[in-house]
Amino acid sequence: MNEAIRQMLSAYKIKSLEDSLRALREIMQEIALLGLWRGKFFEKAAFYGGTALRVLYGLDRSSEDLDFSLLAAYQEFNLADYSRALKKELESFGFKVRVEPKVRKPEAAVQPAFIKAETRAQMITVEFGQNLIRQVPRNQVLKIKLEVDINPPSGFMTEMRYLLRPIPFAVRVFTLPDMFAGKMHAVLGRGWKSRMKGRDWYDFVWFAAYHPELRLAHLEQRMRQTGHWTGPAALTEDDFRHLLVQRIEEVNIEQIKQEVEPFVKDPASLAVWSKDFFLDVASKIKLI
Repeated sequence: MNEAIRQMLSAYKIKSLEDSLRALREIMQEIALLGLWRGKFFEKAAFYGGTALRVLYGLDRSSEDLDFSLLAAYQEFNLADYSRALKKELESFGFKVRVEPKVRKPEAAVQPAFIKAETRAQMITVEFGQNLIRQVPRNQVLKIKLEVDINPPSGFMTEMRYLLRPIPFAVRVFTLPDMFAGKMHAVLGRGWKSRMKGRDWYDFVWFAAYHPELRLAHLEQRMRQTGHWTGPAALTEDDFRHLLVQRIEEVNIEQIKQEVEPFVKDPASLAVWSKDFFLDVASKIKLI
């Protein structure tokens, strides 16, 4: 096993197949970020979303996708241009993968791609025990989805953050107040109850606890882009807090708990979730 992979794996407590698959996915995600850095992707784009919070800020839940935004709208952007860099980086650490960019629909603002690998082969690469490997069905495919917003709303800021493993490298990332704005757009903007995600609400609580500042101007731009705010006047603090209270009143607590449970290490931490709890959490948000 590559020594850098061994060191990355040492951060995990592997007690089950689920633990091993989570560790494998997260290590491959971080190597993919290294490949994007080598390919100069972060000169044009920034990292955000749940995986960015986990990798760079210690969010204690797993996240499956790698989400990015261009720094400015560019309809001709092609994620396939970075496929070679991604594949080369992952294979340099022993992973056998294929990178499959997807054709973007003309009206879509997000360009997707997938990193795919045969799960058993990658588990062998990182030297998991045979007792775990035998539990994985033959030909099971591990998938990591990448998405790039090619038409981002304005009003956000970025910064460079640094990772030390598998080697030291840099990642451009949205600032935390802008990532919080993006998360609250997800909380407020998912159009019907069946699409509410417990992961959004978990992250909402995490932000309020550790990084409560939210950039209201960027949230407004996101909401205008998707039609969730259409007023001629700017989105005010009163508007935001009114919309959030309304959303909390609509939430199905048991549904969002069930959705997020597979992604958190301690499901008991969700026991306190209630509408009153979320209203209290909302009061801790600081708008800038």
